[in-house]
Amino acid sequence: MTEQNVTLSEAAAKRIAAVVGSEAGKSALRVSVEGGGCSGFSYKFDLESDRADDDIVVSRDGATVLIDPVSLIYMAGSEIDFVDNLMGQSFQIKNPNAVASCGCGTSFAV
Repeated sequence: MTEQNVTLSEAAAKRIAAVVGSEAGKSALRVSVEGGGCSGFSYKFDLESDRADDDIVVSRDGATVLIDPVSLIYMAGSEIDFVDNLMGQSFQIKNPNAVASCGCGTSFAV
């Protein structure tokens, strides 16, 4: 699999670059999938200073996202977006593999 399987929206790239740039020593946002959440799986977001040898790197407009190979299986074809609306600000993952998701958009089922 290549980094082309997951994309970043322009809004997500801008927000990631701003967040990572404001944290000393951090160079990327890690997005991973964990068991749990109200729909079976949930997304986890962490700031990272180093990447693992097997990480998939997704870059756009100065923003870098790291995804481990196991999480990529669940996220293939997804778009990472950043939404700022009346409900608040959040990263959202538009995942074509998810057959169900929760109302808050942070957990999903495949």
